[in-house]
Amino acid sequence: MTSAHNKKKLTGLVAATFTPFTADSELNLPVIGPYIDYLREKQGVNSIFVNGTTGESLSLTVKERKELAEEWCEKAKGKMDHVIVHVGSMSIKDSQDLAVHAANIGADGIAVITPSFFKPKTAEPLRLFLQQVASVAPNVPFYYYHLPAITGVNIAVRDVIDGIEELIPSFGGIKFSGIDLMDFSLCVSNKHSTWTLLYGIDEQLLPALVMGAQGAVGSTYNYAGCHINELLSAFEKGDLVQARKIQVRASLSWTGFDVGVNKQLMSDVSGLSLGPARLPLEPCSFSHAQSIKKKYHSIFS
Repeated sequence: MTSAHNKKKLTGLVAATFTPFTADSELNLPVIGPYIDYLREKQGVNSIFVNGTTGESLSLTVKERKELAEEWCEKAKGKMDHVIVHVGSMSIKDSQDLAVHAANIGADGIAVITPSFFKPKTAEPLRLFLQQVASVAPNVPFYYYHLPAITGVNIAVRDVIDGIEELIPSFGGIKFSGIDLMDFSLCVSNKHSTWTLLYGIDEQLLPALVMGAQGAVGSTYNYAGCHINELLSAFEKGDLVQARKIQVRASLSWTGFDVGVNKQLMSDVSGLSLGPARLPLEPCSFSHAQSIKKKYHSIFS
């Protein structure tokens, strides 16, 4: 059997994809093929993180999540380096079901966010939850998804990953979407060579790179990935002045973490028909859409 660690290591930019909907809030699967081509050809982004927060995963049924995962994996063949499928759920059984499905369709990795209705109070039950999901797909790299601003669970990630390789042999890394760079730096200092630490706060990418991030997952990389790739290149060359300039420009274009607004901006910039966000999220008004589109193009003209 193939080891999870024999797969190509995940680094660089990873687009957290939006879920394409029709005007009636049904899945719009035919958009996914052109979406992948756009990311690769126009943004220079070669890895995707699907069915995550940006993809409105917890507003989707299990059936819908499987249909989406199948389409993303199928259309990404030969085009994307990595397709990471988020399988986190409030139900451990649903997460396990989704993890098995992701493995069967050839996902390059699976990720699980912290359960956020019944919340773990300490690292230990969270670690066990992660372990029981990872165990049903042992040959697929497993990523822990930390997003305390949304989940309300702010257990130190360094405590979650302490000795995690013994509990989860397929552990591949972290999607760290928190602002605590001290916790992040301690994760970096204790990581294994096979792990990848991906940072998930787009407007703080440069500080995270300084602390040791090996890549980043974010929604803005859908439409600004080409610019952030320039930031990565500048950082790798040691040109911090240029890297800072790009980070500031990206931060000025930041619309806040609003899936409906970011989804509309992606539609406007890319020309793809992604549809509105699903309730209870609000759609972006026409006037606001025009305003953020104008602001984006004034910064990245």
